Amino acid sequence: MGSHLLAVTLGFFLDKLIGDPPHWPHPVRWIGTYISKLTNGLNKGSKRTAKGFILLLLVVLPTFLVAALLSFTAYWWNPAAGVAVETVLIAIGLAQKSLRTAALDVAKPLMAKDMKEARVKLSWIVGRDTDRLDESEITRGVVETVSENISDGVTAPLFFAFILGAPGLWLYKAVNTLDSMVGYKDDRYRQFGTASARADDVLNFIPARITGFFILILSKNEGGIPLRKRLEGWRTDAKKHPSPNSGYLEAATAWQLGVQLGGTNSYKGVASRRPKFGPNLQKLTAIHIDQTLVQLKRAASGVWALGIIIGGIIYAIA
Repeated sequence: MGSHLLAVTLGFFLDKLIGDPPHWPHPVRWIGTYISKLTNGLNKGSKRTAKGFILLLLVVLPTFLVAALLSFTAYWWNPAAGVAVETVLIAIGLAQKSLRTAALDVAKPLMAKDMKEARVKLSWIVGRDTDRLDESEITRGVVETVSENISDGVTAPLFFAFILGAPGLWLYKAVNTLDSMVGYKDDRYRQFGTASARADDVLNFIPARITGFFILILSKNEGGIPLRKRLEGWRTDAKKHPSPNSGYLEAATAWQLGVQLGGTNSYKGVASRRPKFGPNLQKLTAIHIDQTLVQLKRAASGVWALGIIIGGIIYAIA
């Protein structure tokens, strides 16, 4: 247990320090390629829901077993080697620095009033049309993306790393990658992606709510709203979101910043209207991107600290 907690801690801070070098190979890309090949072979004909469940098993089980084999073999050979291998496996499965970098890549030209460049950089991290967005809408795109990915990219994988070590983190990453690739409700994936989407909903249920709560209690109250009212608004608005989990992240950010998120987005020229979250006390500007990144840092640190405290207590009792 002690070595495991050390590996999680080292992996957490290693990711925060160096992130993912952009041109290095990454397991998520390998998993994505594997999913694409399986999808091409399975997503056709009848019984697509069952085939989607088979896809889930064929991706999640090998990913978990490979991570478990690497970790177990390293610990069997030498405890220090085990900590080192598990540290690396955990660090490359987190996305603190890469998420921050992606947000700042939009914020910098936005603050310099280079709207053209800000729109281009935003298009790299969102699926919505960006070519006509103003400062407020560009900011909303970044803030919503960071808010959702605080859980997907940082706190949820960290949560499972505490529970099951590096294999647990990579089990989560496999499910999350599946959901991002096949978990759509369009004609192509509605049946085939059901198992992956449901699995992702289940795995994110607790981490999303813990993360949203930490956003509200650990980051600065930029809107000047009393905590009780923020908590009430958070719980109410979160239920408006079509996702059972994402609303708890976006609503927490909106209430903590005193802004409004959600609204109308355009995808290839087609308008998509989403519920609105938050008190709308001030207009979104580039400064809110920095404030959202502070939330990312503090919520992630809160989940890490909670894991260390609970793990330490279990270790002491055992």
